[in-house]
Amino acid sequence: MAVTYTWSIAQVDRTIATGGINTIHWKCTGVDGDHQASSYGSTGHSPDSTDSSFISYDAVTEANCIAWAQAQLDKDAIQNGIKSQIEEMKTPTKGSGKPWS
Repeated sequence: MAVTYTWSIAQVDRTIATGGINTIHWKCTGVDGDHQASSYGSTGHSPDSTDSSFISYDAVTEANCIAWAQAQLDKDAIQNGIKSQIEEMKTPTKGSGKPWS
């Protein structure tokens, strides 16, 4: 089965005076059957409120934030890392514990 990835935004930080988003806190979750793994991080941004492409806080969508965050990230590397975590869950190569009672 293939891993299905979902990107979401946990929170954003903004400058109230300009409505510009400075930090995007993102999460990527991968699911393959009963196995799930995720990665979480944040990206910094320096929006220019005088730029014609500026989107004010009240008009920003989650899709905008995901696109802005992914533009600064190595999306493939993050998803491959999640896939590796899931593969390790499905077929463990390491264990822990103690061999005695």
